[in-house]
Amino acid sequence: MTGTLHIRSLRSDEIQMAVDWAAAEGWNPGLSDAAGFGSVDPEGFLVAEQDGAPAAVISVVNYDARFAFLGFYIVRPELRGQGIGWALWKAGRAHAGERTIGLDGVLAQQENYASQGFRFAYRNIRFSGRVVGGGTGEGTVDLAQVPFASVEASDAAVFPAPRPAFLRAWLASPGHIGRAVLRDGRLAGWGMIRPARQGFKIGPLIADDAATAETLFGALASAVGPADIILDVPEPNSAALTLARRYGLQPVFETARMYTGLIREVALDRLFGVTSFELG
Repeated sequence: MTGTLHIRSLRSDEIQMAVDWAAAEGWNPGLSDAAGFGSVDPEGFLVAEQDGAPAAVISVVNYDARFAFLGFYIVRPELRGQGIGWALWKAGRAHAGERTIGLDGVLAQQENYASQGFRFAYRNIRFSGRVVGGGTGEGTVDLAQVPFASVEASDAAVFPAPRPAFLRAWLASPGHIGRAVLRDGRLAGWGMIRPARQGFKIGPLIADDAATAETLFGALASAVGPADIILDVPEPNSAALTLARRYGLQPVFETARMYTGLIREVALDRLFGVTSFELG
């Protein structure tokens, strides 16, 4: 490593830089992701600056006293192999303290993450393509009509920590469209779709059963018209895999969901679409 290295937290108006770097890596982030990402942990986005210029970024977002999620681990290509990323990695891990940390890592880095105490849980598979025979939205309502407490409880069933601040920001982000299915006044499923650098990403997609998930998927896809749709599916949910394939989506990318320790039980059979590979 040459030059002076300084590590600090990104300001909220600088998080877009990390998102832009992710786009350059081909991760296809949402157009409004930066606004929602900065809502949870103001100190959780870090940058390593070499001689005053950004050299690497990482996010380690502390959701509560027990769980954090790591993402956006990127070193500028021309500066890789100099120890900058390792210094930033250690700073990010220190920010999480004793919390269990989760991440969605590229499969090629799985062994490296394992050497740092991360254990493989399951694969997430990204599906993409033009939807064949999408729905009409019939049987769904605008997500804004649903009490926030119901949405929060539904998300908490499939994610290892409560995250109300993130959800409020995610629901209100520009361009995000949400639909829900109600049964006897109870929330049976909900989902959101948002514009990305390429196409539209659905996430999260949470439902009690496959039929409800399919209704929501069709409603969300139809809300944006003819366009490429991206859906990130947890592999243990076989019904979610079937749904993606039924509508003509093809697998294009995979990640390894890994954790450093125990997490509370989550209902993966209800998670049909991951919210974000960067924040879980």
